[in-house]
Amino acid sequence: MNHRRVLLSFVIGLTLLFAGPFAASAVLHPPDVNPADFSPRQTIDNRYFPLPVGRLFVYEGTKEGVPTRDEMCVTRKTKLIEGVQTTVVRHRSFAGSPLTLVEDTRDWFAQDALGNVWYFGEDTIEFPSGSTEGSWEAGVDDADAGFIMLADPQVGDQYYQEFARNVAEDQAKVVSRGESVTVRGKKYRDVLVTTETSRFDPGVVESKYYAPNVGFVLGVMAKGGDERTELVSVGTCSQ
Repeated sequence: MNHRRVLLSFVIGLTLLFAGPFAASAVLHPPDVNPADFSPRQTIDNRYFPLPVGRLFVYEGTKEGVPTRDEMCVTRKTKLIEGVQTTVVRHRSFAGSPLTLVEDTRDWFAQDALGNVWYFGEDTIEFPSGSTEGSWEAGVDDADAGFIMLADPQVGDQYYQEFARNVAEDQAKVVSRGESVTVRGKKYRDVLVTTETSRFDPGVVESKYYAPNVGFVLGVMAKGGDERTELVSVGTCSQ
């Protein structure tokens, strides 16, 4: 028996068990990061959140009636955080007409031995202000890595995706499995659906749809705003 795997499962299980319903006052930290649960050569191949190096995801949509575009490139770059080698994903966001760069971010992800994908933070800058206030890194100023996607998500699972107090405290809840959704004329089956909330925006709820072996395909603001994001294409990048 692999006792390390059993221990990791137990810790994650306790976190999900005691997370409770979404609430603005919830202040439960994710489990601590154990570098022994990660391998530097581990490919991020989670069924609902695959991030193979060189993959480019392009999304388009609207936010409060304004056109948006997002480009996410899984780079070859890595960053060591809390003893874990993370994969750097460059995420550029554009908005307006014509589309103008409004945010340039490096996100840090890693997959553990069980298949959970962890989010270790981001280095972000907004334009034209130059603000970096959304940046955070696990292990710095008591910030904790969270789960961006569980290895085997089940309906009712709730978890922190990120926990940097007063900077980023997003939570997710699995609300459905086995859904079908059509995005830009393409039908996806066996789709996982989550809802996301944040203590900083208590009236906002976003529904996200994840297709097997593709990843995030659709985001819809279910409450508190008018925003929609759709996967347009999956290609390659060379960063």
